[in-house]
Amino acid sequence: MSNIDLSLIKEEKKELYGYQLGDIDKIFERIDNAPSNYHLLYQLPTGGGKTVIFSEITRRYLEQHNKKVVVLTHRIELCKQTSKMLKGFDVKNKIINSAIKELPDQDEYSCFVAMIETLKNRLNDEKLEIDNVGLVIIDEAHFNSFRKLFSSFKNSFILGVTATPLSSNIKLPMYENYNELIVGDTIQSLIDKGFLAEATTYSYDVGLTSLKVGINGDYTVKSSDDLYSNMVMQEKLLHAYTEKSLGKKTLIFNNGINTSLHVYESFRHAKYNIRHLDNTTSAEERKEILQWFKKTPDAILTSVGILTTGFDEPTVETIILNRATKSLTLYFQMIGRGSRRLPNKNSFTVIDLGNNALRFGLWNNTIDWQHIFKSPEYYLESLREDADIESNFKYVMPEELRKKFGKTIDISMDIHEEFKFTVKNNLKAKSIIEKSLEQHAKMCVENSDDLIKAKKLSRELNDDFEYRIKQYCVCLGNVTKNYRTWLAEDYFLKLTLLIGKLNRIKVMSEL
Repeated sequence: MSNIDLSLIKEEKKELYGYQLGDIDKIFERIDNAPSNYHLLYQLPTGGGKTVIFSEITRRYLEQHNKKVVVLTHRIELCKQTSKMLKGFDVKNKIINSAIKELPDQDEYSCFVAMIETLKNRLNDEKLEIDNVGLVIIDEAHFNSFRKLFSSFKNSFILGVTATPLSSNIKLPMYENYNELIVGDTIQSLIDKGFLAEATTYSYDVGLTSLKVGINGDYTVKSSDDLYSNMVMQEKLLHAYTEKSLGKKTLIFNNGINTSLHVYESFRHAKYNIRHLDNTTSAEERKEILQWFKKTPDAILTSVGILTTGFDEPTVETIILNRATKSLTLYFQMIGRGSRRLPNKNSFTVIDLGNNALRFGLWNNTIDWQHIFKSPEYYLESLREDADIESNFKYVMPEELRKKFGKTIDISMDIHEEFKFTVKNNLKAKSIIEKSLEQHAKMCVENSDDLIKAKKLSRELNDDFEYRIKQYCVCLGNVTKNYRTWLAEDYFLKLTLLIGKLNRIKVMSEL
């Protein structure tokens, strides 16, 4: 069972810490001395208190200047949370939502909170105008939709805040819209100071060569669903959860609804306490599910997309990335959902099933945000390709599986060394596959009492023979995806036939 005591969770105090006060002073130095239409970007990790910081900035600005403040968000949930936080800092504010068509009472407010699309539509209708705006604060500034409103606030100081100053669209780099970046404390510094929980990451090698990249630069939902919904990946997910997170409050991130529903069914079949949530879930049901998740110690919530921002549940103990992503922002957002610290929670677990840590580095690694801000193209080009990551994979048979092949002394095979041997001795490359098949078939027959059990045992070698085939293809060089797929299918067929042959020989020798 989870060791998080829900009774210890208290309402967050709106106090400012030393690192926050220092960053606020830096920001006000720019507000006070830079041109009135200066564009400043501020970076702080998820969990560092960006909303608290810009709420205090709003309070101070209104106290020192006879101008108004507009805070922009990209989701209605963030609008409500921001408005509530501002009120906690004694900042009277008004939310401009879809129901607001005009602002006859705008003189009664000095601060407005709005969704980007809603405010853009109202300004375009020319029925709504906010006068005398001196400061515009943009939450989650890496989203490019906010650019639509820059022309409406040409004479205002723009303050963008984000955990990842990397544009969601590589064709629209942030340095084109912001004059400068101020970088806050690092994740590791906030961990060391006791503000964030420490993450322990467990990575499980996953072959991603079947994934396709869409026009947005990330892996497509369809190709992700095809990979992560299959039985092998479902079993790998269940194994990872059982091994590293059993009984802990767990949040699972998926790339597609179909995958999340498969996860829900797999865990439910295994008798685990799980619910599913996606953007088609009604507001009422979503509220009920999140309440259930909050109060249930061993709850598992499998979700798609909607809990990466605007969701704060400190009792989360494990984050499972049941997906791969090429988005650095999404990577940090997903893991950040588990980073909140509590009196009896100073660490959390990350289970990576998408090679994400190998692509971006560990969550708490130091990142040169100034370099990324100034040269995003160079940074993105330097990220490791999936083929390069997978070429360094080394299959290690799990301990529990190794016990099932206890009668076999040697279960390993170095494909690269075998390939060197074939080249040196002028042998055919396919002899490597034949040798591998012989070893796998012997393993199954030696450790089974009959043919049925031997064939059943062969299915558990799927990861091993797929790894060997992958290494074999690397040795061959330029191999097509179709050939590799055919090779895997042919391998399993020949393995089944060879097991039958060796089992007959075994039976005959025992007569």
